[in-house]
Amino acid sequence: MSASELAEQVAAVLSVDSEEFEARAAEEAQWLKDEVRAGTFDNTEAIVGLELELYAVDDRTDALQRVPRNLLELIGFEKELGLHNAEMQTSPQPLNEYGLEAQFAELKANLAPALEQTHTENIQLVSDGMWTVPPAGETASQYLCDSIEEQGVRIATNMSAAVRYHAMANTDFPSGMCLDAPNVSLQADTVMPESLITSIQPHYQIPHAPDLPEYFRYALRIAGPLVALGVNSPFFPPELYDDVSDSQIVEGAHMEHRIGVFESVLNPSEGASAEPKVTFPPDFETVDDAIDDVVADTTIVPIPVSKGDRFDDEIAHLRHKHGSYWRWVRPVFDAPTRSGANARIEFRPLPGQPTVSDAVAFQAVFAGLMAVLPRLEHPLRSLAWDTAEANFYAAAEDGLRAEFEWITADGTETTATDEIYGELFELAREGLESRGLATERALEYIQPLKERVDRRLTPARWKHEQVQTAVDEGVPLAEAIWGMQSRYIDHQEATLLSGSFTDWL
Repeated sequence: MSASELAEQVAAVLSVDSEEFEARAAEEAQWLKDEVRAGTFDNTEAIVGLELELYAVDDRTDALQRVPRNLLELIGFEKELGLHNAEMQTSPQPLNEYGLEAQFAELKANLAPALEQTHTENIQLVSDGMWTVPPAGETASQYLCDSIEEQGVRIATNMSAAVRYHAMANTDFPSGMCLDAPNVSLQADTVMPESLITSIQPHYQIPHAPDLPEYFRYALRIAGPLVALGVNSPFFPPELYDDVSDSQIVEGAHMEHRIGVFESVLNPSEGASAEPKVTFPPDFETVDDAIDDVVADTTIVPIPVSKGDRFDDEIAHLRHKHGSYWRWVRPVFDAPTRSGANARIEFRPLPGQPTVSDAVAFQAVFAGLMAVLPRLEHPLRSLAWDTAEANFYAAAEDGLRAEFEWITADGTETTATDEIYGELFELAREGLESRGLATERALEYIQPLKERVDRRLTPARWKHEQVQTAVDEGVPLAEAIWGMQSRYIDHQEATLLSGSFTDWL
């Protein structure tokens, strides 16, 4: 698509009457509430799924690489924000022994030929939390900030040709479009800086849709501990750092910068009157409250909506609103067909992981916890929301070294890391066993994450220690970060499909 064609489409989207769009979405919400009450969105059992994002690098230099659109289509992956991104989604499967095996197998079955095909183009797909090596001949800031104005529309040069992405930079919504992190500052004209980050997103479909608020309450309270286990993005591309000492940059690094990037790029700038969109979400008392929260959320880019042959085209405007309902944990109501209608929880704060085994470990642990915590009416539900939010951001900053609060099965409050994770893993095991997994198999899924706790070593801490050691020895920061990144990519190439992060240690 040419820049002028894209600009024309963006301009057309920007002409949509936002008040009428919002009114239609509010009307559709009532249809959704009625269908939920009628049982349309119930499932006979829990269902799991997973989204996996990757970025591409030159397999000879580790420099970020744009993926040709025809190659992306050839390997069957979906485009994401940046031209260097690729995404795949697993098919939903029942939460049982065979369903989890199918998730694992599907990831490997799709990744293996994709890796072979991209290799012929000297491209390597990388699962990580943030890229650090810019494209050859470009700086990171050039790549992230390069844009043109076409027919009065701001177009990001390195962004996928999706109208909604480009429209975000041309609306009245005051997105920050900046990076605001310790010792990092960057201002852009588009939301392209968000393309620094990649993630995995486990999904859990609720058997009885009206029970979603109870599951959601528990999902918020396990968010901190799971993020602390998964942290994987302590460093930015070196050129983005302010002019301060290398040791100050290393000392000030958060273990998970992806969370801050997403918030600073898409949320309103400080002092703006608009409400933030990327946030730790509230608890919901009823499923209607969850639907109403989506309705109340600001739509950045209303678009013309036409109905097709999906069952949930009755809520087409509401579905579009949900596309920019960027909560770190969010409820989803999806119904491509009446029989496929589901209410699910998307767990969105986890960065990309070193291997497929690590990604599936998070999927299994999250699903096991969702299966067991509501059934046990575990006292963790009484943990204050403010505390759950504080746990979440503390985990992003310090990983497993963060201090956060937990309530055990007997109602005792604790901040002891071993006690928290000892119970968390036991609960996950019990949840998986309740869905038919043998104890040995359940433990196999959990083991990659348990070893992280035993060793007190996450992917982010592994990266940080390598850079810290190099800087202490007098290696310049850029060389230290890129050396670490090269080792990460080399380790991953050997283990992505048939190993785990702990094999690197």
